[in-house]
Amino acid sequence: MGVFTYESEVITAIPPAKMFKACIVDGDTLIPKIVPQAFKTVEYIKGNGEPGSIKKVTFGEGSQFNYMKEKVEALDKDKLVYRYSVIEGDALMNKLEKITYETKLEASPGGGSICKTSSKYYTIGDFEITEEGIKAGKEKALQIFKAVEAYLLANPDQY
Repeated sequence: MGVFTYESEVITAIPPAKMFKACIVDGDTLIPKIVPQAFKTVEYIKGNGEPGSIKKVTFGEGSQFNYMKEKVEALDKDKLVYRYSVIEGDALMNKLEKITYETKLEASPGGGSICKTSSKYYTIGDFEITEEGIKAGKEKALQIFKAVEAYLLANPDQY
């Protein structure tokens, strides 16, 4: 088994607490509403969002994947940190044991925020993940992030 780590940063005009609440805390209901082609449904199998919760995400029409199950590892609403692992589903392609993501939002000098994400891919056997595979997933995540940002800019009274 190998572990491959990928880090990224995205800057947004939205303040950190507002973006965290929309994207992370309320993301399970907001994202399917504003980006239904990404996530069709999100349902909790265990818990309701606190660490230890498990949720099933059903992907939207046109996705190459059907579903994934995520386990919430950490949720710190004060420090604006969220960590979860994809533990099941065709997104793991039978080649990954799991993928763990940690997202942290910090204030940026201009009043917006910097979203820092660290992704760890735990491979099965000697499978090596490619940079192209990681970039494809990151592009989809960026599209969702930008859709939430656009929604908040268009609806400034929300959150």
